Amino acid sequence: MSSITGSKRTMASAAPELDDLQNQPEGRGIAIDRVGIRDLEMPIRVHDRDQHIQETVGKLGMFVNLSPELRGTHMSRFIEVLNDHNRLFGSERMEGILKTMRSRLRSTRAFLEVDFPFFRLKSSPVTELYGPMNYQVSIQADQTEDHTTTTLTVRIPVNTLCPCSKSISEYGAHNQRGQVSVRVRFHRTVWIQCLIDIAEDSASSELYSLLKRPDEKLVTELAYDHPVFVEDLARNVVERLRRDQRIAWYRVEAENQESIHNHNAYAMIQSAPIDSSNGR
Repeated sequence: MSSITGSKRTMASAAPELDDLQNQPEGRGIAIDRVGIRDLEMPIRVHDRDQHIQETVGKLGMFVNLSPELRGTHMSRFIEVLNDHNRLFGSERMEGILKTMRSRLRSTRAFLEVDFPFFRLKSSPVTELYGPMNYQVSIQADQTEDHTTTTLTVRIPVNTLCPCSKSISEYGAHNQRGQVSVRVRFHRTVWIQCLIDIAEDSASSELYSLLKRPDEKLVTELAYDHPVFVEDLARNVVERLRRDQRIAWYRVEAENQESIHNHNAYAMIQSAPIDSSNGR
């Protein structure tokens, strides 16, 4: 076995240097805006507000721009960059990854997007039993030599109870599961948990993965005491975002999966566009 292994090493060391076709000159004079890899699924690590490192699975896209003089980019180097950064992600960590991408791939602009489920242990409100809740998170980042733009999106499931139904009914009121999508850009780090807290506080009640009967009673009555239209839900979230000095831009979408209609109710509020020249 050892002689075979030694023979393979000798053959490898004697092999001629391989051609680097990506570095061949390209004569058509056409630059490429984005080139790289997408739909890459791999284990990643996420740094959260409580200074924990959460293991999850991400779907990634990594791209750079390509000058018209070069034929191609080096796809393997994207994976090497991830390994260099220990596959550790978070809205506050994207800048370093992008900087390494630009340097390693000799580009003036880099793009990175990652989608992943984020889990949070939640305690039931009465019995205080813990169960995991999942939230879908997306981070998109774009970096040039002098500017980095990072967009954080968190989708938060909630419960809403209809104010109109409560007002016109002699007893009861219809409620439904909804989803709030909060997308922000920021001056300083905004943690995933911060956006989750804002959305859950803005709804009729939170959702939980584990509830016993005393918990169900409290959650049901809490929702009944705090009815919100989908319009109220969106405005409640925006009201909180406007007070947060870290937020530079926001887009809030609220959608209810109506329980007595065959359609969903939807509302969206977006702040003024950011001036990319100064980040506002």
